[in-house]
Amino acid sequence: MRLYYALDLKDDPALIAEYERWHRAENVWPEIVDSIRDAGVRDLDIFRAGNRLVLVLDVGDDYSAERKAASDAANPRVQEWEALMWQFQQALPFAKPGEKWVAMQPIFSLQAALAVRHPRR
Repeated sequence: MRLYYALDLKDDPALIAEYERWHRAENVWPEIVDSIRDAGVRDLDIFRAGNRLVLVLDVGDDYSAERKAASDAANPRVQEWEALMWQFQQALPFAKPGEKWVAMQPIFSLQAALAVRHPRR
């Protein structure tokens, strides 16, 4: 299953560059990578357009965002990383209070559209 989330960075070129520096493979803390993998995330990518970020997670059927959030909340190193990253990030204008990454809702699927046009016989 693939999940998508959005978040904004502060609209400051120097802060955006620093955020990207922290996300280079050699700069991400090993504990962060471990926490992601331990949660059942198979792959994770972050994309940026301007100051908007999109996070893409590939997860198995047993993945639970709630379990990941609870595990992260109990991990001091993850909390330290989150506090560091929040210096660069800002909530989306429509985010709920305390919400950071906002889940994106799928609105179109080429595979679904093709299946409607050409159902298997």
